[in-house]
Amino acid sequence: MSEERFDLVIRGQRILTTAGIAPREVGVRGGKIVAIEPLGNGLAGAEVVELADDETLLPGLVDTHVHVNEPGRTEWEGFASATRAAAAGGVTTIIDMPLNSVPPTTTVANLKLKREVAEDQAFIDVGFWGGAIPGNKADLRPLHDDGVFGFKCFLLHSGVDEFPHLDADEMEEDMAELKSFDSLMIVHAEDSHAIDRAPHPGGDHYETFLASRPRGAENKAIAEVIERARWTGARAHILHLSSSDALPMIASAKRDGVKLTVETCPHYLTLMAEEIPDGATAYKCCPPIREASNRELLWQGLLDGTIDCIVSDHSPSTLDLKDLENGDFAVAWGGVSSLQLGLSLIWSEARHRGIPLEQVVSWMAEKPASLARLTNKGQLALGYDADFAVFAPDEAFVVDVSKLKHKNPITPYDGKTLSGVVRKTFLRGAVVDGQTPTGKLIRRGGV
Repeated sequence: MSEERFDLVIRGQRILTTAGIAPREVGVRGGKIVAIEPLGNGLAGAEVVELADDETLLPGLVDTHVHVNEPGRTEWEGFASATRAAAAGGVTTIIDMPLNSVPPTTTVANLKLKREVAEDQAFIDVGFWGGAIPGNKADLRPLHDDGVFGFKCFLLHSGVDEFPHLDADEMEEDMAELKSFDSLMIVHAEDSHAIDRAPHPGGDHYETFLASRPRGAENKAIAEVIERARWTGARAHILHLSSSDALPMIASAKRDGVKLTVETCPHYLTLMAEEIPDGATAYKCCPPIREASNRELLWQGLLDGTIDCIVSDHSPSTLDLKDLENGDFAVAWGGVSSLQLGLSLIWSEARHRGIPLEQVVSWMAEKPASLARLTNKGQLALGYDADFAVFAPDEAFVVDVSKLKHKNPITPYDGKTLSGVVRKTFLRGAVVDGQTPTGKLIRRGGV
């Protein structure tokens, strides 16, 4: 074996393989993992990286829920800034949401435009979700054939007028269409009627805003998604679950064989309503951050498998849209910026709960890759892309918003102390340097 020469060899005591963390040497050729051997076998490489004693080599994370917003709202975020931030957080693949950019990704022509803009700006690999809106049923199959990973819909106003929401019957009709070519419907599940009846969210008190997006609105919408998925046989995915009330019906649907998957996000797992200061609109997102008791149940849902994965829902905006001077939760844009911090946030919380790093990485790499059917991402295994994060789990740092790579310097985590630092990120065996964009635009079923 030692005669063979690799482009890159990484050696260390702590390599997170599919068999757990072990002393290994990893050989990379042509951007793929082609050898994983016991440490000491002496693999020869054009480049050799020796991990420090406090470093663990992880598979690159996969974040299937990112709003990049380019073109059209590029002052909110863009492909260069978003992918730079992702790489700094150990994320090597993102899938971009179909809305907040103008135009939205609801036709093949719009997808083409987005790809042209992203082409030479991506520091990591970027895929795209399509959008399902009223009147674009005929666009779904062509978008699927052009490589989108599935389709997003809303069951209430999306926040932007150019991406209107479906009612439950329209969603069912589109699900039936997606079933015919085995695509996936991903759903922002909050019920518009329930929210119309809820208290108005005005002012700077977080509890007033929270009351305006009740758990019941989420529960009712999730029940609709479950039943329509059951009736059509389509694959469905619940985005950014925040209501722990919905966990029993989700578990029940999964037991019944409904093709359902569920994600949640770092903000629902690390923050709690009781600690959000008045006027702190950096915390505003929809569905909202709920109470501490709710957070505990979401962790339980992850541990028992009811929730499948953890992704960022990075939904940035300009500072003025966050209404920082007034702190009015009704006026502020809803979205948390955390793309760069996800691994450290979840690891900091998980280690206190006795949850091992392998489990965290499964939720943030392997499971999102599986959701998007990315068969070459999310695991450190033979034949997979050589996408890695060099992670120092015991190193602590204080979040400084001015040093984060995403475009607008706002995040609810500013000033928080976290565990776990990503020291280096590799994409297909090459270090992501933040200077030369080497990311690819990926498509369903292959690059």
